[in-house]
Amino acid sequence: MKATILRQFELPRLPSASGIEIVGNTAYIIGDDSPFLYSFAADSLAPNAPLSLFETAHFSTGRIPKDRKPDLECLTAISAANGETGLLACGSGATAAREQGFWIALPAGPGTATVQPVSLERLYAALRKVLPAGITLNLEAAATTPTELLLFQRTVGSAAGNIVFRLPLIPTLDCLLHQRDVPPFQHQQYDLPAIEGKPAGFSGASTFHGTVFVTASVEDTQDAIADGEVLGSFVGVLPAAGTIKPTSLPLTRLELPDGRPYRGKVESLTVRRALSATRYEALLVTDDDAGGSTAVQIELDLA
Repeated sequence: MKATILRQFELPRLPSASGIEIVGNTAYIIGDDSPFLYSFAADSLAPNAPLSLFETAHFSTGRIPKDRKPDLECLTAISAANGETGLLACGSGATAAREQGFWIALPAGPGTATVQPVSLERLYAALRKVLPAGITLNLEAAATTPTELLLFQRTVGSAAGNIVFRLPLIPTLDCLLHQRDVPPFQHQQYDLPAIEGKPAGFSGASTFHGTVFVTASVEDTQDAIADGEVLGSFVGVLPAAGTIKPTSLPLTRLELPDGRPYRGKVESLTVRRALSATRYEALLVTDDDAGGSTAVQIELDLA
């Protein structure tokens, strides 16, 4: 397996990119300290007008302060039971302020997307009950299959606690939109690779033609909230659901065109197209922890 950067795009005026998803011909991106949903042409990354998700008086500097931000880290496209296509954006859950989410209903034709705030408090309380002792809930990615919503727990500074929660898709969406009971769910822990002795943590996920692609990054920190030195990032695919025992997840380290390891912090990914049976072109978004963001075009060869 090999993941090589082909091109990098600056994303000006988009702070702290944390999630990306392609729907149709549009790439949607969220930032973890921004009140907007940003959109771009999927092929060229030409920007469209951003959509406001919520009102805030704390964005005057261009970034919502860490202690006030909803920390939107998870973004995934979902086809609802009524045929509506939308985006679900979720906070990480690492603090009480980060238990907020948004359902963005996308218009089928010309029109404006509509935004519905959703409380994640009851869902996140249920997820916390199955975390290993001493682990803080810190969801960093989401993806969907035809039947499941996958939420990815990132545990920094520890080999334990990198968990994928598997929730039934439509009942979970119904739970969030209509405050119904949290449905039964499964969870599976994964062992991820390390850099310089520091274990990776999940950072992004997206589904393409039935395959769930994932990213993981390595930071030198023990804190789910505080940032640390970034050591590098990995890309790969998630195997089909199996046992709930710890499973080693083979990932490949992201490389620059000259073969040197990329030391940036990948936050999410979406696949643009298949190049062959094992090769894919994907878009990744990165965050430099200082408010800067880039989009990175890569070729991923799974062979």
